[in-house]
Amino acid sequence: MNIDFPPSSKGTYNNASSSRRLCNYLEKEDMKRMEQGVYTEGFFNLAEDNIYKSQMVKDIDSNIGQLMKTDAKFYAIHVSPSEQELKAIGNTEQEQAEAMKRYIREVVIPEYAKNFNKELSAEDIKFYGKIHFSRDRSSNELNMHCHLIVSRKDQSNKIKISPLTNHKNTKKGTVKGGFDRKNLFQQAEQGFDKLFNYDRQLTETFEYCNTMKNGSISDQLNMQERQITDERKNTDVQISNDADKIENKFANYQDTKSENIFSNLNEAKQENKQSFNLPDLGLSSALELLTPNINNSENEQQAPMKRKKKKPKRGFRQS
Repeated sequence: MNIDFPPSSKGTYNNASSSRRLCNYLEKEDMKRMEQGVYTEGFFNLAEDNIYKSQMVKDIDSNIGQLMKTDAKFYAIHVSPSEQELKAIGNTEQEQAEAMKRYIREVVIPEYAKNFNKELSAEDIKFYGKIHFSRDRSSNELNMHCHLIVSRKDQSNKIKISPLTNHKNTKKGTVKGGFDRKNLFQQAEQGFDKLFNYDRQLTETFEYCNTMKNGSISDQLNMQERQITDERKNTDVQISNDADKIENKFANYQDTKSENIFSNLNEAKQENKQSFNLPDLGLSSALELLTPNINNSENEQQAPMKRKKKKPKRGFRQS
């Protein structure tokens, strides 16, 4: 998750004057998408959606009590999820936009208010948001991000709050409270993971990116060691999961095979029962044909055999 504060400029981000120029810029993408007949998102705040631009400009521009002419009247904030994070919060642009608004309302703004250390809540922050779906000069497939315009003054128009101050939780001096941007980034990141049950890898964390960019050599080496350790753990977990899957598949195969064998045996038994379960008459007849008559055989053996008389041989009589 990338959160940044664009610096004030003489152009679109000139925050010493009216917010109208920035609001006009934020509506440009809507015009293109409407021409294409594509889904668009209006301005929103903590409680409302589809707020008119004129209402938003009037509300921001009138909340400037006790500010000098050259003082900042509002601040711009960009909240840009990565492609992996966008895929985790929705499958369509509309789902992702709704999830993004929920994240701004439930995590970013509450953490923003808390970070001033002035006992402020999300309800004390006057802000408006605008979802954008594309980004110039980006090759990413998903580019949805959110623009926030946050008033320099709280809702009561009494307390000055600036996220660009370098004071951090100060209790003495002109500025009381301050603002810790690093703490905001980390808390907003953790809030995203908790809200959407996102499994963030070490290389995706603010801590890792900040250390590798701004940390000392020793800090960078320690972070790389952590990265190697985490990658090994992830590899071991993946191997274990793959082994479990293979074992489960084999067990399921064995169970299915056993069930088929028992099923075939039962079918064979049923077929054998059916083939031998013949009517009694038919079985008796078959046995009579195959079994010799024992009584007749014994009678034949006991009856004496008649001898045939020998006929005299024909020949010449002697005188």
